[in-house]
Amino acid sequence: MLGTDWSGRGLCRTADPDDLFVEGAAQNRAKALCDGCSVRTECLAYALDKRIEHGVWGGTTERERRALLRRRPTVASWRRLLDTARAEHETAPSHHPAGELTSRTPPASPRAA
Repeated sequence: MLGTDWSGRGLCRTADPDDLFVEGAAQNRAKALCDGCSVRTECLAYALDKRIEHGVWGGTTERERRALLRRRPTVASWRRLLDTARAEHETAPSHHPAGELTSRTPPASPRAA
């Protein structure tokens, strides 16, 4: 990952690389390391832009990244796309103010008397 300005801040920087290049159920453990990582988006974008085929990058497996690449074959820069999406998400107004309880069940309609 030479030349990446974010790689030194990754939660995986002290992990054994062999733990990130695993198969099967062990991939879930590797992906869990990415939870809460401040550079997860940059890591994923790097793997997608470089077409890295092996290992867990940005909380995704090889299979998950291949699926993203197949679904969006015209993306020229995943870094730009993901940075834009993150910026839009961070500046979007909150739909649920703090303290407001929400429910997936719609409110009951009033009964006719």
